[in-house]
Amino acid sequence: MIIPKTSEEIELMRESALIVSKTLGMLASEVKPGVTSLYLDGLAETFIRDHGAVPGFLGLYDFPNTLCMSPNAQVVHGIPDKTPYKEGDIISIDCGAVKNGFYGDHAYTFSVGEVSVEVQKLLDVTKESLYKGIEQFKANNRTGDVGFAIQQHCENHGYGVVRELVGHGLGRTMHEDPEMPNYGRRGRGKLFVEGMTVAIEPMINMGTKNIQQLKDGWTILTKDRQPSVHFEHNIALVNGKPELLSTFGYVYKALGIESDEEEAYRQDVLVL
Repeated sequence: MIIPKTSEEIELMRESALIVSKTLGMLASEVKPGVTSLYLDGLAETFIRDHGAVPGFLGLYDFPNTLCMSPNAQVVHGIPDKTPYKEGDIISIDCGAVKNGFYGDHAYTFSVGEVSVEVQKLLDVTKESLYKGIEQFKANNRTGDVGFAIQQHCENHGYGVVRELVGHGLGRTMHEDPEMPNYGRRGRGKLFVEGMTVAIEPMINMGTKNIQQLKDGWTILTKDRQPSVHFEHNIALVNGKPELLSTFGYVYKALGIESDEEEAYRQDVLVL
């Protein structure tokens, strides 16, 4: 059952989402060769707690850490460890925070130093597909419209769209209805309703769409061990249009990136 939020609840969700956004922005300048995911995990937990929230992933379904850290061929749900990053790696950092009883949950895939042209293209196309999906999160559309937009954009570039892992509704629990697949048929699936809040998160592989799970019960890998990229935003349906609750603006400020990609989906004035 889809749980629409009041305008007051959406503002509380924005608070939680922006704590995650700020956490990712803090981590952006720390992602470099020689750094370990376990070190970044500790920074994130401290930062989230210092901002009046609690880590959303730590202990959820018995997950052992604050961040899901998934490098290179890992798709999602990687467990932080002591392996140092190398020049040319990529790392998906997926972060959650809970404040005022509501979750924020989104992700960014970072480059560690300089990456190959092929990997950079995968990063660019996957992030483009996120916004193509968000564009379709509007009144009278359905989950299949979002999934179709993401799938078409990525498959047109020859990439594999993961089927087993999907976006989701978000609110007082981490996972609410509806599921938000990154593939689908236009006009199919659950109808969007005013006030609903979701996490849209394309998980796109350079090669095959097929995946495997490690024996740790968490880590998901591409079956062909080619790289995978993951980006995620939190969005509310407000006045029939998508409104971003999260932002990559803090990441971009840390990395010196200029972008207007979020402007069409922000009704608020974001002060970085």
